[in-house]
Amino acid sequence: MLTDIFTQVQVHPQLVVVVPALMIIGYALKKTPKVKDWMIIWILLAIGVIASCIILGFSINGIANGIIAAGAAITTHQAYKQTMMKRTLECHEENNKTKEHD
Repeated sequence: MLTDIFTQVQVHPQLVVVVPALMIIGYALKKTPKVKDWMIIWILLAIGVIASCIILGFSINGIANGIIAAGAAITTHQAYKQTMMKRTLECHEENNKTKEHD
């Protein structure tokens, strides 16, 4: 039964539009004071599923593509954030070492 469900799921090219849209919505939600950080993931998941179901129709494939789109948006944001934070920390550490030697 589970195999039958997975064979119905095909990643749709329209995700190219949905993923960046979810990233922008996530950024806007992050800047909204009344929205807690833990809620952003769930809001993006709901929006991703709804958008995907509108594009692909309400089906297993539509729901799965919405989940995939939300996951891609969240993962991309986290990868960017972790990379930039690591670079920033390394730069600060390097600057502090340079100041100590002066």
